[in-house]
Amino acid sequence: MKALFLTKEYPPNVYGGAGVHVEYLSKELARLMDVEVRCFGNQKETSGSLTVHGLDFVPEIFAHTDKKLKSPLTAMHNCISFNANPIDAQLVHCHTWYSHLGGIVAQKAYGIPFFLTTHSLEPLRPWKREQLGLGYDLSVWIEKTAMESADAIIAVSNGMKEDILNYFNVDPARVSVIYNGIDIAEYQQTDKVDALERHGVDPSKPIVLFVGRITRQKGIVHLVNAIEHINDEAQIVLCAGEPDTPEIKLEMEEGVKKVSAKRKNFFWIQKMLSKKDVIQFYSHASVFCCPSIYEPFGIINLEAMACRTPVVASAVGGIVEIVQQGQTGYLIEFEQYKQSPFEPVHPPEFSKALAGAINKILDDKALMKSMGDKGRARVEEKFSWASIAKQTFELYKRHVK
Repeated sequence: MKALFLTKEYPPNVYGGAGVHVEYLSKELARLMDVEVRCFGNQKETSGSLTVHGLDFVPEIFAHTDKKLKSPLTAMHNCISFNANPIDAQLVHCHTWYSHLGGIVAQKAYGIPFFLTTHSLEPLRPWKREQLGLGYDLSVWIEKTAMESADAIIAVSNGMKEDILNYFNVDPARVSVIYNGIDIAEYQQTDKVDALERHGVDPSKPIVLFVGRITRQKGIVHLVNAIEHINDEAQIVLCAGEPDTPEIKLEMEEGVKKVSAKRKNFFWIQKMLSKKDVIQFYSHASVFCCPSIYEPFGIINLEAMACRTPVVASAVGGIVEIVQQGQTGYLIEFEQYKQSPFEPVHPPEFSKALAGAINKILDDKALMKSMGDKGRARVEEKFSWASIAKQTFELYKRHVK
């Protein structure tokens, strides 16, 4: 049996959790079966049962396209191109809406089962209209068509499964919950500190850490607004790049300027760090904060927990299935601050709640260590890629004749 993965992200072009998921799942599945990956980029590699082919996209085709339409139209173009070369796989498996049209075409043109993994849902990310304009309607339409056409859907959390059934006309029997995972051998605590020192961060002092993109979804602005309430001695480190829009970039810059005027132990690293460098930051952080307003799973929380770091996070989506309240960190009940599904009623109060939980951990070293140890144990028990690959392989077998 051979699986064909279609994806926008694949190393080295990874900027979110979906790309991490595809990287590790494809490698683990390749221990059990043949896997071919077709992705956006110029990747080309073969390693055992895994082959990777990037799409050499010619951007001149969309040279005069409206800026906001360029991303969805490029994705649709690439999805057709994915199908241009013959497919000899027995199934196609798509990741994120950027690749879904490719899966629909492969299902129809090659007569193979169509699987998709839901890393997020477009109806629950309305702020993307700010980024895509009417292109957002295209992404919503593509995702809905794919969801209702797929032979099998993998939800990365039980919360995600509930959302799928609420927003799409899908038979519950077609939806399976298989968690995201983490490489527990790679993500573990390290004593190395050179990455911190290169950026001026003192590893001997408390650190509150954020890792992620600058998007509405990740809620980073709420953490920036929480900083004035966090213990003065704690260093605040934001590893945050890739702003979605000029508007949120400006909002972020204004918030950072306000904080920097009052606080000197504040660090904004505006680029994607290497995995090894990020692991150093996780390992030396006192608290990791994930203030997302929407998070189907939240793989970054697993990364922090694997490195024995307590987590303070919003109690949304799949995060509540990862972080154990009072055991591996604290969950902030986001609902009490909301007036819509996507924003708090009182953002200042939500930010203060984040800061209060962070300070509680900073003030109690025994609690910090206990939460870190329990977090590592939970990751080892529940979220290994070997287990996830096996569950995915068994799902394939039920659908491939």
